Amino acid sequence: MDWPHDPDGEDGSEGKRKYGQAIIAKKIDEEEDFPLSVEEFVAEHGDDPIRIDYETVVSLRDIFEGVEEESFDAFVPFHKAVGKAMRENGYWFYEGADQFVDTKKRA
Repeated sequence: MDWPHDPDGEDGSEGKRKYGQAIIAKKIDEEEDFPLSVEEFVAEHGDDPIRIDYETVVSLRDIFEGVEEESFDAFVPFHKAVGKAMRENGYWFYEGADQFVDTKKRA
């Protein structure tokens, strides 16, 4: 995929290689962006590359397909929902992440 910027460059990771949720969190200004509309956030950042591990890069849009909420009033609930979506959809590479994922099918 052609990314709008290098995922490891200044726009993606401030010149150093950062991964997953840390990159997404940098796109948020806690004082100005809340309440945050998921639709508007994805419209603005959806094509941005998010490095998952040393060899995998996906779009922010791909990650947010797993976020169920439509909006957030604060950073912590936003961060928790994004982390949950990443773990449940295989975008979380940290060892032990599976212990935080409910593997039962939801009705």
